[in-house]
Amino acid sequence: MTAARNDIHFKAELTLARLQPRLDEVWQLCPLDERGREVFQARLEEHWPELFGLLYQLYSGRYDFFFHLEQILLTAARAWAQRADDLRELDAHRINQPDWFLSEKVVGGALYVDLFSENLNKLRDHVKYFQRLGLTYLHLMPLFAVRPGNNDGGYAISNYRSIDPRLGTMDDLRLLARDLREVGITLVLDFVFNHTSDDHEWAQRAQSGDREFQEYYYIFPDRTVPDQYEKNLREIFPTVRRGNFTWHDGMEQWVWTTFNSFQWDLNYQHPAEEMFFIANTGIDVLRLDAVAFIWKQMGTSCENLPQAHLLIQAFNRLARIATPGLIFKSEAIVHPDEVVKYIGEEECQISYNPTLMALLWESLATRKVSLLRQTLRHRYRLPENTAWVNYLRCHDDIGWTFDDEDAREIGINAYNHRKFLNDFYTGQFPGSFARGVPFQENHQTGDMRISGTLASLAGLEQAIEEEDEQKKELAIRRMLLLHGISLSIGGIPLLYLGEEWGMLNDYDFIKDPAKAGDTRWIHRPKMQWEFLEELDDHIESGNGSIRTRIFTATQNLISIRKQQHALAGQSMELIATANDHVLGYVRFTEGSRVIVLANFSETPQSINGNKLRTAGLGRFFEDAITRTTFATSETLVLEPYQLLWLQRV
Repeated sequence: MTAARNDIHFKAELTLARLQPRLDEVWQLCPLDERGREVFQARLEEHWPELFGLLYQLYSGRYDFFFHLEQILLTAARAWAQRADDLRELDAHRINQPDWFLSEKVVGGALYVDLFSENLNKLRDHVKYFQRLGLTYLHLMPLFAVRPGNNDGGYAISNYRSIDPRLGTMDDLRLLARDLREVGITLVLDFVFNHTSDDHEWAQRAQSGDREFQEYYYIFPDRTVPDQYEKNLREIFPTVRRGNFTWHDGMEQWVWTTFNSFQWDLNYQHPAEEMFFIANTGIDVLRLDAVAFIWKQMGTSCENLPQAHLLIQAFNRLARIATPGLIFKSEAIVHPDEVVKYIGEEECQISYNPTLMALLWESLATRKVSLLRQTLRHRYRLPENTAWVNYLRCHDDIGWTFDDEDAREIGINAYNHRKFLNDFYTGQFPGSFARGVPFQENHQTGDMRISGTLASLAGLEQAIEEEDEQKKELAIRRMLLLHGISLSIGGIPLLYLGEEWGMLNDYDFIKDPAKAGDTRWIHRPKMQWEFLEELDDHIESGNGSIRTRIFTATQNLISIRKQQHALAGQSMELIATANDHVLGYVRFTEGSRVIVLANFSETPQSINGNKLRTAGLGRFFEDAITRTTFATSETLVLEPYQLLWLQRV
C-alpha cells in the first residue's frame, strides 16, 4: 500500500469510528434485527475505505465535507433498514452471482407506461405478454412526477419520490415490481440525476431566493462566467435554444440548462442524491441518465470529466453497502472511447451500446460491414462481469457516434459519410428505403440526428405505401437481421416495445403542442393492442400478415437465443469472411460455440465453407434458426439479408 493510500485508509477508519455513534442512533430508531445490523456493518467496513477515498477526492475541500459524509452514511443505513425482506434475499443471491445479467436467458424490453398501457395497474395485466414474448428484463421509461406540458419525454423530473398521478402511485409501482419479480423479470428505472425540472422543490426554493438551494444548481448573476464556459461547450438541442444557459426572469440570473430551459443542471460539487428511495421500490437496475454531463469544470467541454467517473463510483460503493443487488446502467451517448470508460464492476456494470446501434444502421445503408467490423475489432471487448445493452431503436434519436479515425483507416471521410447517412435515413438519397425525419439539425456545424421507428427506417413504411410485395419482404428481412444480431452478438438485447410487431412512424405527434417541437415522438407511438388481437387470430387460423410474421419470427429468435448457452456472456471474436457484405463472428462459452453470419445486402452473398471450419465448427453444421444443415466442404450462399446461427453437428 502506497503512503498516500495508507493515509486515506487511516482517515477513513478514523472517520468511521467517529461516525459510529450516529450510526448506532439509526439502529435504535429503525426496526432492524441484530443479524441485519451485522450484515450492514460488515459491508460498510468492506466498502467504506474506497467510498471515503472517492468522496475525499471530490469534496474534501468543502467546509461541510464531514457533515455531508455523515448524511450519506445515515442515508445508507436507513435505506438498508427500510429494505424489504424479499429484496434483501435477492441481494444475498446476487452478491454470490454478480454476473447474473450475462445469462443467455436475459432479454430486455423498454416502454413508456402511458403509451403501452395507460397506467401501472393496467401494465400489471400485460405481464403475461412480456412472458409470451420472452422478456426477462423490463425498462420503464421515466414515470416520476414531471412538469406539465413539454417535459422532454419524462426527463424533467419534478419529484423523485412521487409517481406521475396519471400513471399511478408508489404502491402501484411496488406491486408491479413484485409481480415482475415473481415471474423472473427484472425491473429497470431511470435515475435522472444530471438535472431536475424547474418546478422541482429544490428549484422552487432556489427561485424564492434560498441560497442553500441555489447552490444545488449553477446560477450566475450575469453572462461573465457562462460566457467563459460556453467557449468549450457544445449545443445539445440547438433548434430549441442556443447555448447552455437560460435567463430566469424571476431571479434575474442565468441558470445552466444543458438540454432544455426547464431542465436545471444539478451542481454535484454540492452533494445530493435520491438513489436509495428509487432502489427500494423493488428495482434491479438503475439507468443513470446523461452520465457524461454530471460534472462541470471551467476550460473543458464539461463532458466525461474524471470527477464524473469518481462520482458514479461513489454511487456504486454506496449501493454495495445498502442495496447490493442493484446494478447501474450508463447512458453515455458520446465518443466510443468515452462510452467504455463508464463500464466496470466498480462503476456501471452494464451500458447502452450506441456505437453498435448506429453502425448497424450504417451497414444497412451502405450494404457493407467494413466500418462495423473495424469498430467491433477495437471497441467491443469489456471488463469481466460487465455487459453491453444492445438496442436497435429506443426513445431517443440516432446519432452517428462512430470514431472518425476508424472511418479514415478504411478510406471513409467521416463528415461526408455522416451527411450521406442523414440523407439516406431521411429519404433524400436516391434509392433510399428509409422514412426517418431529422432531429436537432445544426446548420452551423452540419450535425444532425435521426428519428424514426425500426420498421420505418428499415423500409417497411415505404413498401406499404407503394404496395410493393418485394420491398415488404426485404424490409422484414432487414428487421429480423438486426434483431438476430442484437440477440446474438454478446450482452443484453433490448427491444423498444412495438418493434416486435413492426410499428411505423406516428406522424400525429405534431397535433400535441407539448410534443410538436420534438421529432422523437414520431417513434414513440401508442401501443395498438388491436394488432395483438389480430396476431392471435392469424396464428390460430394460419393466416399471415406482416405483423404476425414479424412477431412470431422475433419471438422465435428470442426463444432460440435462450437455448444457446454460447450466447451467454460477452466473448465475441470476428471471423474474416472475405466478403464486405457479410458480418461474421463466433460466440463461445464453456465448450459451446455458435457462429453468426449476416448478409447486409439485398443480393445473395457467398462464403467459403473452409472459413467456418477454421472457426472451429468441423465438417458439418446446422442453422439453429431454420434447422438447415450445411457442409464446410461447400460454398455457403446467404440469401438477401439472411441471418444464420450455426452450430456444429
